[in-house]
Amino acid sequence: MKRKITLKQIARELDVSISTVSKALKNSKEISADTIQKVQAFAKLYNYRPNNIALSLKNRKTNTIGIIIPEIVHHFFSKVIRGVELVANKRGYNVIIGLSNESFSKEVINMEMLANGSIDGFILSMSKETLQQQDYHHFNETMSQGMPIVMFDRVVSDIKCDKVIVDDFKGAKNAVEKLIANKCKSIALITTKDYVSVGKLRTQGYLEALHENRITPEADLILKMDDTLDYEVHLETLEAEIEQLFKSNKKIDGVFAVNELYALSAMKVARKLGLSVPNDIQVIGFTDGVLSKHATPSLTTVSQHAQQMGEKAADLLIDKIETEFDTEEEQFQTVVIPTDLVERESTK
Repeated sequence: MKRKITLKQIARELDVSISTVSKALKNSKEISADTIQKVQAFAKLYNYRPNNIALSLKNRKTNTIGIIIPEIVHHFFSKVIRGVELVANKRGYNVIIGLSNESFSKEVINMEMLANGSIDGFILSMSKETLQQQDYHHFNETMSQGMPIVMFDRVVSDIKCDKVIVDDFKGAKNAVEKLIANKCKSIALITTKDYVSVGKLRTQGYLEALHENRITPEADLILKMDDTLDYEVHLETLEAEIEQLFKSNKKIDGVFAVNELYALSAMKVARKLGLSVPNDIQVIGFTDGVLSKHATPSLTTVSQHAQQMGEKAADLLIDKIETEFDTEEEQFQTVVIPTDLVERESTK
């Protein structure tokens, strides 16, 4: 079977622009007969089939952008959406939201559903299942037909597009350094499996902070949760894992958790075991959500500035939509939003 080929690949092979390939396939009078013949012969050889949905989208501007997020009941994603809508509405665009529910197939279906002539481009954060499978064909095919994508939070280097991220590594490192400065000697980490990039980077930040302060990492103090399980539904499973961590390591006096749910669960388990937060054990989480502010005690946490991420993603996408690129090598950028440590009652 011949490999599937895109407009961008044809352009690269024949050393012409994507626009030239597109026009040649439509027998445009702007293109020489020789070029038309070469392009069409090459396309036929590799069984090129245009994505008519994406092409119709490219040719008919809708002033609407699509957002695809992994989950809706999450303070971080709702704040990103707010930022996107603020900028989009200011610049004359509407917003449609799709939900992947952390599913690869739902993510693909959402993209196909929205790419039916109703939007001009995507802003998205990948599902955990997509990251696990490392299957990004739906993103690359969409972009190869001229539809821009901006990714935020969960990104991978394999996909060439604009990205907006926070400095997960530095945010985690600063959090652990705060615990060390507060005289914590045995700091536990509650994290995710490494296939989710943000969890991996936050784990690396934890390890780097220990290393720079001459503290030897201990495998027994690192709890990696299987986050394919929805712990908001199976909260007792999460709490049981954390309780086992604490009981097996009674010297723990500090906890860094890579998300809000893990951090709040750690505080709950600590209280259950008769430990005082922050007197016996200090806790820092990542993502400054509503629950962090209203927990008892309130949670010290790393703020991701989610609304700012959404605003920047919307500006990047709309700039791409409104700019005509007629060259093979389109320029992309990764914008890094700095984090802040918001100190509350769970640390001294």
